[in-house]
Amino acid sequence: MTLADRYPLLHTPARWEWGGLDVQFSTELPADELVTNIHVICFVGDRIVLCRDDRDVWIVPGGTREASESVLECVIRELREEAGAELAGPMRWIGAHHAVTDRPAPYRPWQPHPRKAWLWCTADVVLTGSPTNPDDAEQILEVRALPLAEAVDLAATDGAHMPELLTLAAELHRRT
Repeated sequence: MTLADRYPLLHTPARWEWGGLDVQFSTELPADELVTNIHVICFVGDRIVLCRDDRDVWIVPGGTREASESVLECVIRELREEAGAELAGPMRWIGAHHAVTDRPAPYRPWQPHPRKAWLWCTADVVLTGSPTNPDDAEQILEVRALPLAEAVDLAATDGAHMPELLTLAAELHRRT
């Protein structure tokens, strides 16, 4: 049985209207220059870290890559901003949402257009403080390290594919 058979919602092509994006998840990693966003399914032991934002949506820490920022630099910044967390081990890529936008210009001038990718990875982290909540970012109200079943339930607030993504991440993370 393939991953697509086991995780059909994650692998079904989707439309993300908020960005005018047609997306498709794949375990095939994109070229670095296509990665505009990086998100980390964070583990504290066997618990998954989720962040509740001011829309009452439970999100995985991560976000938009800045100009000339490496994937690692983006991850370090986003973990601090959204989860008050630091890496406690290596990141492992698990896949990406490959995307094509129908918007006339890129979201940020330095980003590729119209093709781009959202990179998903896992990592062990340590929660070291409160989110920094910069003014130009999501405003995080709460950070929790949750058992997988509870994280899967709450992650559905951020999209139908998220429970399957967290389940896949937990499965792959246990293998390492």
